[in-house]
Amino acid sequence: MPLVNFSNLNFDEVKISLRDYLKSNSTFTDYDFEGSNLSSILDVLAYNTYITSYNANMVTNEVFIDSATLRENVVALARNIGYLPRSRTASTATISFFVTLTGITPTPATLTLNKGPVAATAGSVGTNSYIFSILEDITVPVTTDSLGNVTANFNSIKIHEGTLITNAFTFTSVNPNQKFILQNTGIDTSLMTVTVRGNSFATTGTKYSAQDSLFDITSDSKVYFLQEVEDERYQLFFGDGIFGKKLEEGNYITADYMISSGSAANGINRFTFAGKLSYIRNSQSYAVSTGVSLISTDLQSSGGEEIESVESVKKFAPRIYASQNRAVSANDYETLIPNKIYPETESISVFGGEEMIPPQYGKVFITIKPRTGDFLPNLVKENIKTKLKKYAVAGIVPEILDLKYLYIEVDSKIYYNTNLAPSGEYVSTLVQQNAESYAESTELNRYGARFKYSKFLKVIDESDASITSNITTLQMRRDMRAALNSFAEYQIGFGNEFYIKSMSGYNIKSTAFRISGIPQDLYLSDIPNSNGETGSLFFFTVPSVNSTSPTIIRRNVGTINYKSGIITLNPVNIISGKLKDGQTIVEISACPKSNDVVGLQDLYLQLDISNSNFEMIVDNIASGLDPAASNYTVTSSYHNGNLVRS
Repeated sequence: MPLVNFSNLNFDEVKISLRDYLKSNSTFTDYDFEGSNLSSILDVLAYNTYITSYNANMVTNEVFIDSATLRENVVALARNIGYLPRSRTASTATISFFVTLTGITPTPATLTLNKGPVAATAGSVGTNSYIFSILEDITVPVTTDSLGNVTANFNSIKIHEGTLITNAFTFTSVNPNQKFILQNTGIDTSLMTVTVRGNSFATTGTKYSAQDSLFDITSDSKVYFLQEVEDERYQLFFGDGIFGKKLEEGNYITADYMISSGSAANGINRFTFAGKLSYIRNSQSYAVSTGVSLISTDLQSSGGEEIESVESVKKFAPRIYASQNRAVSANDYETLIPNKIYPETESISVFGGEEMIPPQYGKVFITIKPRTGDFLPNLVKENIKTKLKKYAVAGIVPEILDLKYLYIEVDSKIYYNTNLAPSGEYVSTLVQQNAESYAESTELNRYGARFKYSKFLKVIDESDASITSNITTLQMRRDMRAALNSFAEYQIGFGNEFYIKSMSGYNIKSTAFRISGIPQDLYLSDIPNSNGETGSLFFFTVPSVNSTSPTIIRRNVGTINYKSGIITLNPVNIISGKLKDGQTIVEISACPKSNDVVGLQDLYLQLDISNSNFEMIVDNIASGLDPAASNYTVTSSYHNGNLVRS
């Protein structure tokens, strides 16, 4: 009788299958399988079958990118579809210093900061110290001021965390299986320089550029290719005479690269000098070891990242393959930009111009949240658009929009049982810690995110056993950046429908600002039209922020669409407002129609804990202080408050 069940992977089940098979054989009729030596033989057979099945299962898993677990296998499978995982990225800082050369005669014309180490961290960062280096020599002129001080100024020098390493290879056609493998891990491939010389004695060579595709490559293109191999190392490839220039016998290859610590070196702003300075006189180099000033940090270190994770490779490799190195759909842009163009992307949103109001056909709008900072510099935007040209379809114009934050502010009244908590402050601390954790989670802080109201209520309720309930209301807020001392029209989109609390108006709130010609603090609010879908805006004043006696100063200064959540302010000359991060802004808030707020299109959703309120209220019923509930504190489920933002 043949075995009929080949799906058992458990040792005991395999042994039972083997035993049942032998029992069905007439030779072993009435045989004692438990107490005989045959039981040991069955154990060995079952164990061997179990190991074989396990190995077969694991091998099968490792040949598919979705189920593979070992990095080497995932990378190899991604390589089959032309995907190179992102390398570790070195943290970068900008420093300045000067060197006094008054004691050197005759005065040199220039001073050179040699490539390699330049600065070290002043003290340790955590338990480690870091070295920052430059990739090329930097030469500056030596100047003499009116007081006779001779100095060389090194201003805004970009330094990269890590150690500069050089690997050298000699190409020989005798070895057809020759491999150029860089033996170090932690390499930042974006900082790599590959030079090819005619032979090891040649003093000059040609720099080769890195390529990740075969487009626009000729037989004479001086390019090299990279692939990740085992243990997170990299292998160099060169052209074959058809795609890229072919190496010749005896060519001497040098690869200069940086070994970095990745994200561990971010946030450093104190450095000490650790570089080498020299000048040339009569074709001879002289070192300078004194006269170096203290280093001033222009920009603290940032941008360091770890090597791309296995999970990220599994996610993006198939998407890069699907895009086929062309940007047609929104998904193509969302895949290509973080992986091929701007790896510092933390979150990205892409949508077509046809989705805009009004539509803008022939355009694609891109909004990027960088890993460091809130906004992309204009130079970075232009670089991204330039690099997109070789992927984008002709006639489609990419536009990179500034990041737009949609803030959520909560006002939570939290009831708790005093018998189960040491104090209200203790419970409040737990609630705020959990709320901050939720605010920093991937549920928010990205495009297309959704604030899940019921989940947030659960976070509050489960913060401590003493909490019996909570009444939480929401407000949405956008910060309108003012163009000071000039007439400008403003349109602020919230991406969510507004809730109309009163047809008499004052549904939206703003902070104070001033406009030209009116010497008072003004506030912005609305009054709905009879259709309940649109309305008009007006400016008003109040004697104090807590006052309920407003005076309208100017009507019909703009429009509001409650359905689309768009506020449009007619041209106005704003001369002052609230200062935030050096920018003059006007905060505008409104109640959402739905408590599940969505970060639509280019809106980056954030829960603003600093402008939220968590108030503890004693639950007299649960605490046994008022079983009859005659003095129970009632909290409104609808947002109220002042007419203006303080």
